[in-house]
Amino acid sequence: MSYVAPQEFATKMIDAGESKVFMSTKDTLIRAYMAGAILALAAAFAVTVTVNTGNPLIGALLFPVGFCMLYLMGFDLLTGVFTLAPLALIAKRPGVTVGGILRNWGLVFIGNFAGAMTTAVFMAIIFTMGFSEAPNAVGQKIGVIGESRTLGYAAAGASGMLTLFIRAVMCNWMVSTGVIAAMMSTSVSGKVIAMWMPILIFFYLGFEHSIVNMFLFPSGIMLGGQFTWADYFIWNEIPTVIGNLVGGLTFVGGMIYATHYRTSPSRKVTEKPAARLVAAE
Repeated sequence: MSYVAPQEFATKMIDAGESKVFMSTKDTLIRAYMAGAILALAAAFAVTVTVNTGNPLIGALLFPVGFCMLYLMGFDLLTGVFTLAPLALIAKRPGVTVGGILRNWGLVFIGNFAGAMTTAVFMAIIFTMGFSEAPNAVGQKIGVIGESRTLGYAAAGASGMLTLFIRAVMCNWMVSTGVIAAMMSTSVSGKVIAMWMPILIFFYLGFEHSIVNMFLFPSGIMLGGQFTWADYFIWNEIPTVIGNLVGGLTFVGGMIYATHYRTSPSRKVTEKPAARLVAAE
């Protein structure tokens, strides 16, 4: 699998973050658009599998195919740049600024949202025969998901918001682990295996992913879900984006940078007096 040691891919993480900060507007938008569209299609695929089999685990096992595809094609998700771009600033790479990072995040958000919305419209047409009939079973399921993960949180008040935030933190802990795991190998098979595991975990456990939700919730509204755009943004998307930022940067980017890029000196072994006496004898 051509394993790459943590000390080596820690540097690759910073290099990747730097390249994303300086990427042109056109390239950033196109890559983000395609990432959002592909991940949304993978989400539609996973929900379809879950509905047709009645087994959520099968849907979760197959969902990572979309993540692997977009990563191998060099496309960008907001969750990934949340983790990588700030590392270039922390490492003091020349020319990297807070403004540059915020520009990258903003462009990737726009691109991801546009891509996910494109897939949402296309799938809504498919689920309703061009909006000429009621949604099929998969469309109905997507509408229910949107209701439970907006109005459900809202009904619980502050406790619901806390739960939403923690689910978002845990999500990008896993998703960004997938992004970094792909750097652990130089072979395609190694990258796919490394990415598959953490993505499977986040999807099956129902964590909140801001880009997946850019597909599920607009789709739910188009398919008759009983919640509004305000419900979606206030009780899901905005808190999810913040939680994804915290989870990816804190538990993945920050931790790997702190221990594998800026490794502290090893402790010196001090010889005990008794050991010295035995040696002298």
